[in-house]
This record gives sequence, C-alpha cells and structure tokens, in this order.
Amino acid sequence: MIGVFEGFGVITVVIAVGFVLAHLGVVTVEYQWMLSRLVFFVGSPALLFSVLSEVDVAGALSQALVANAVSVAVVALLAVVLARWRWRRDWGETTLAALSASYVNAGNLGLPIAVYVIGDVSAVAGALLLQLLVVAPLAFVVLDQSASGERPTVMTVLSRPFRNPITVGALVGVVVALSGVSVPQWVADPIDLLAGLAIPGMLIAFGISLRLGPKPGASGASGQVAVLTLIKLLVQPLVAYLVGRFLLGLDGNALLAVVVVAGLPTAQNVFVTAVRYDRAVPVVRDVVFATTVLSFATILAIAAILA
Repeated sequence: MIGVFEGFGVITVVIAVGFVLAHLGVVTVEYQWMLSRLVFFVGSPALLFSVLSEVDVAGALSQALVANAVSVAVVALLAVVLARWRWRRDWGETTLAALSASYVNAGNLGLPIAVYVIGDVSAVAGALLLQLLVVAPLAFVVLDQSASGERPTVMTVLSRPFRNPITVGALVGVVVALSGVSVPQWVADPIDLLAGLAIPGMLIAFGISLRLGPKPGASGASGQVAVLTLIKLLVQPLVAYLVGRFLLGLDGNALLAVVVVAGLPTAQNVFVTAVRYDRAVPVVRDVVFATTVLSFATILAIAAILA
C-alpha cells in the first residue's frame, strides 16, 4: 500500500506549491497559461520520449493491454454519447469529456503505484503506449479541427498527429525503443533535463488554477463532473475487471494490475490539453480534482479486494 500513499503524497505536495504561490501573489493566472503551454510544447514531449524510448514494447503488448483498451473504449464511448446528445456539447468539449472519463494518470501517479503495489511497470507501460499512440492522436485530430473550424482533408487528418509535439515525442520514443538504438548521452541529457519540467509544471499549473480559477465545484456543470467522475473511478475499473477476469481469464497479480491501472484518476495532462485549446477548462479541472481525491479510496479498495 505504500505506493498508493507515496504517489498521492507527491502529487499533493507539488499541487500545494502552486496553490501557495498563487495565494501569496507570487504568480498570476498568466503563469498558469504559460506553464501549461511550456509543458505541452516542451516538457511533455521530452518526458514521453525519455520514458518510452526505454520501454519494453513487447512486454507492454500483453493481455493486460487488451483489457485496458476495451475499458478505455467503453467509457470513452459512453462519455461521447452523454456529452454530445445529453449535454449538447460541441465536438471539442465532447472529446475532452471522453478524455476526462478514460485517460488515466499512468505517469506521475501510475508509475510509483505500479512499482510498490503491483510490482510490475509493464501494465502502466502498456497503458501509456495505448494513450499516447492511439487515444491522444485521435483526440488531437478532433481538437485541432474543432479549434480551426475548417473541414479537414484526408491528408490533414493523417498529418495532424505528426504536427502535435506530444504525439511526436511519443512516436520517436517508441521508434527508438523498437530499434534498440542507444541514444547518445549528449542527446539524452538535455532531453532528460527538459523532461523534468513536465510533471512539476503541470501540477503547479493545476495548483494555481485551484487558487485563482473558479473554485472546485463552481464550473456550473456539477452534474456533468459527477457523472464523468463516476465513469472514471467506477465504470472503467469494473469494465477492466470483467474483461480481464471473464474474457481473458486473468487472475492474481495480472488481474490486480489491470484493474488498478483502469482505476487511476484522470491525468493532469488532460487539464493541460484543455488549457491549450481553451475548451471546457473548469469542467476538466473539476474532474481531475475529484478523481484524484476520490481515487485514493478506490485504489485502496481495489488493492484490498484483489491483492
């Protein structure tokens, strides 16, 4: 259980730094936007390259990945149906609703939990690959199109993932991992240095938003936030359990890994993406906040039941 406490403790402290800096007037809302853009265009691509270039891709492509992929698809589709036809959101906000309901915090929270609770990083690595190579590129195509308002051509749709810095960082990292090429130290060192900006940057920006933005629960869409939180923390791990246990025959630590990864809270970089595209920021911020706080209890319950 120490991994659960450690993961949440690290996140809480860094978010609190952003909150205190904003409270003392050291930073303003403009700093939040600057940090978010810096993380989006520099820190996250470097981090993803750094992590994925060392991933055992073959080990990550397992039955656990299948279970996680199905759980992501089910809850994302559910969120799309609700956002588009129940809440009457446009496609940009609908995409962010789907990400809020399905995109797990596999990095700064998932990795320590994988090490200390599951004892196997491959489950989180598989979730990272799925999100960064499939989910994120699709989401960015829709968000870019929604932001531009232009009718996309086939070439535009195919090329957009390669114009997004996060997707490019992830793809290059996977290519390096598959090739087995050793990255020269003079290249790896500055990338690792820039990668160190990503996690604290997004968490501090989130903390600034909690203090200077609308208070949690003040998004004006509390029902939407509650439903997306319920989908993320209960429906997604339940679907992962059902698929893993009854369709794939997983049990023991393998089943625990699948359900814990699915039960991770919404990733902070969904908030960064919302800020980047200036869409549904209060709603996404509230979902990230709620799932991060409440997932502590759900992950402990999952570990207690399945461990």
